[in-house]
Amino acid sequence: MLEYIFIAFVIIFCIQSIYYLLFFGKFAFSKVFSLKNKESTPISIIICAKNEEENLQKKLPLFALQKYSEFELVLINDASTDTTLEVMEEFKKTSKIPVKIVNIIPNEQFWGSKKYALTLGIKAASYKHLLFTDADCKPISNNWIHKMAQHFSSEKELILGYGKYKNIKNSLVNKLIRFETLFTAIQYFGYAKLGFPYMGVGRNIAYTKSLFFNNNGFVNHMKIKSGDDDLFVNEVATVKNTTICFSKDSFTISEPKKTFKQWIQQKRRHISTANYYKKSHKYLLGLFYLSQILFYILATLLLLFLYNWKIVLLLILIRFSFQYIIIGLSSKKLDEKGLTIFAPFYEILLILIQLFIFIKNLTEKPTHW
Repeated sequence: MLEYIFIAFVIIFCIQSIYYLLFFGKFAFSKVFSLKNKESTPISIIICAKNEEENLQKKLPLFALQKYSEFELVLINDASTDTTLEVMEEFKKTSKIPVKIVNIIPNEQFWGSKKYALTLGIKAASYKHLLFTDADCKPISNNWIHKMAQHFSSEKELILGYGKYKNIKNSLVNKLIRFETLFTAIQYFGYAKLGFPYMGVGRNIAYTKSLFFNNNGFVNHMKIKSGDDDLFVNEVATVKNTTICFSKDSFTISEPKKTFKQWIQQKRRHISTANYYKKSHKYLLGLFYLSQILFYILATLLLLFLYNWKIVLLLILIRFSFQYIIIGLSSKKLDEKGLTIFAPFYEILLILIQLFIFIKNLTEKPTHW
């Protein structure tokens, strides 16, 4: 029996190594390419907000500081019950940049649908090239638009960016949130560079109006509350039309959840959309997650019985070496500090949390917005 467990462990080790060196290494070992300094593409920044009065008051003035020749701000009030609309209107009065406000009236057919609100905002945008972020996000630099927009070309219509979370000291939940965000980015950047783009994050993503409407927008998954970012990307992204942007000036940053309860509720919404990914993407992502679980279970069993323990220990060390190299290099690219050293510990916690969320979502639907 132990012999078969050992063989299975070696196979799992090989699978994990392929993922780290091929899929994730494709991003970790890549370089930031210097693109020509062009500002010929007018940009519409789209921000959808629901009950975000405080965040908008703090964040909106920062968008007016962007160093870009031609852009507008499209603000969508998604049927807020606070003073979100008033904050938008006041900002429009005093702003030196063009601002459009789209006020969403509650609609029975699309009740509470962020996708419906975004669709109306996209229709209202003046320009063909769109850059999206959330109401609780802010650009890291005044060159955010420029860094993201310069990746648009006649062929590249979809740009996947990186959305950081604020670093809060002495907080385990914050470290887990940031580690999960980092590792998710390593995956979707790596897959995209290999020619298999499967998701992006609404905190920092750009695409063209034509790409949106030529693919019928969110129609195919309008009834699914979440997924205005990852499900849309999963449906329309190809190796030809998609590229990534990870220069440090292109990042956005937002406030993370403060408690495990808040974060798990957020993750339940995000994870629920993965069921609607393309079969090939679900297979690749599922195989990696399964191999993660089996790696730790089988390694523990073999070490407990001291079966070929020297070889087992060697393979564990090699696998951890791959992990440290990939996460270390990626952390530098994405300016994430203090996460690499405890990577195995964070990984094990995330595996357990994701397993809990998967079981929870089977028995109870997550809430949205």
